[in-house]
Amino acid sequence: MKSKQPLLQLARLFLKLSITAFGGPAVHIAMMHDEVVDRRKWLTDTEFLDLLAITNLIPGPNSTEMALHIGYKRCGLLGLITAGICFIVPTGFIVGTIAWGYTRYGDTPETLWLMYGISPVIIAILVKVIWKLGNSAIKNLTHVVLCISVAVLSLSGINEIVLLVCASLATLVIRLSKGITIAGVLTITASTTVVLKAIALQISQAVPITLTRLTLFFLKVGSILFGSGYVLLAFLRADLTARWGWLTEQQLIDAITVGQVSPGPILTTATFIGYILGGWMGAILATISIFIPGFIFVAATQPLMPRLRSSKLTSSLLDNVVVASLGLMLAATWHLTWSVIIDLPTIGLALVSAIILTIWKTNPTWVILGGAIAGWFLHGGI
Repeated sequence: MKSKQPLLQLARLFLKLSITAFGGPAVHIAMMHDEVVDRRKWLTDTEFLDLLAITNLIPGPNSTEMALHIGYKRCGLLGLITAGICFIVPTGFIVGTIAWGYTRYGDTPETLWLMYGISPVIIAILVKVIWKLGNSAIKNLTHVVLCISVAVLSLSGINEIVLLVCASLATLVIRLSKGITIAGVLTITASTTVVLKAIALQISQAVPITLTRLTLFFLKVGSILFGSGYVLLAFLRADLTARWGWLTEQQLIDAITVGQVSPGPILTTATFIGYILGGWMGAILATISIFIPGFIFVAATQPLMPRLRSSKLTSSLLDNVVVASLGLMLAATWHLTWSVIIDLPTIGLALVSAIILTIWKTNPTWVILGGAIAGWFLHGGI
């Protein structure tokens, strides 16, 4: 039986990370490596990479699932639960409090001008993330075709789940037909567009907001989200903004901003949205729903780790789903860009932010702060 001391150490570590880990999933994972491999010696480099590999093979937010894996490895199922709660809850409370303030002060002129400066920075961050993820995810010309096809079909209104399923099926088609060409992939894509568009038109309709629908939506997202938490953007915009009209484009940008500037998991963006749409109960249900699938996936896959890592089919499936997710993210960013980049100052802020993020690799939190100050001085402070 595990002693209580490792469990307490685990709780203290992830409570600390929940309120200090700024900068997104890659930064979170780097901080975890520093804490559990370099400082505490709980894991070796090989063990840490094994956990990272399995994290990339299952749906859910990478950094949160790494926390869950570390907790499981350290103290079993009780460690998984402890690490998850300690990593998620403090950040969720912070984001919920921000949402409370946002609903009361978000429409004041001062806040609107702050968001005027912050929104272009968020676009620059998203473009940088897409470029970085693309460099690692897109490995051949077929991936390029798949990514662009998914982006175009998403822009035309195709449901994102349908596109992810098609990407999964493409893995089997390509493996069964090893001689398939890029022209073949394009032909398959073109021939299915009309059918998929018809499906999208049938399922795309405005629906009233209820706590049940809110819960089921975030449960769905938590169950099918692959890769970085930034991919969440595609799912949020597709349903909450484009299909159901629950959020405006600006509210979506604001939600992404809060998820970025807050410490801990980016998926606590769900907490912010849950509060806007359903108050504190909505915030609680959205948070639980988007994170609970990760707990289940981690607990289920720990014993299967060796098999999943060695399976070529599983690896190929993951590659295609990640590329498709990247295409969805590209489409969502395209939509948001046109609603945010509206004049010369916002163009300048986006370009300057991109340069700072790319050349100096500045922590995104500081760039967002700079955007807020710029927005204030451009219109709010003078």
